[in-house]
Amino acid sequence: MKHLATTVLLTGALLCGGRAYAHHSFGATYDKTQTSVEGEVLQFVYRNPHALLQIMAPDSNRQMQRWTVEWEARGQLDHQGVTSMTLKPGDRVVVTGNPGKNPADHWLRAMTIVRPKDGWKWSINGASMR
Repeated sequence: MKHLATTVLLTGALLCGGRAYAHHSFGATYDKTQTSVEGEVLQFVYRNPHALLQIMAPDSNRQMQRWTVEWEARGQLDHQGVTSMTLKPGDRVVVTGNPGKNPADHWLRAMTIVRPKDGWKWSINGASMR
């Protein structure tokens, strides 16, 4: 009987329990400062938990590097008017954001993204425009 009660309790907890969200701390991964990089889109990975943008842009020593830009989750981007076709390989973009704590990794958490050729803009505080 004790085994049955335990099984029922655990099953109920699993069925009724809230969904757990595992997430990394931006503060543990990224520096609080802001920096900008300007470069060419290599790839736009439109997925969860975060969309990723790969761009080729110079580092602080003017050496070309492949940067990984961590963006919002796909659902958040959907609500802001961003689609999987918003950015394409070859697009030139200016990304402002928080650099990764290890500069050699060339990671950036996007705060703003601008595509100068047509004025398209996105910011973490608002929806995409144009």
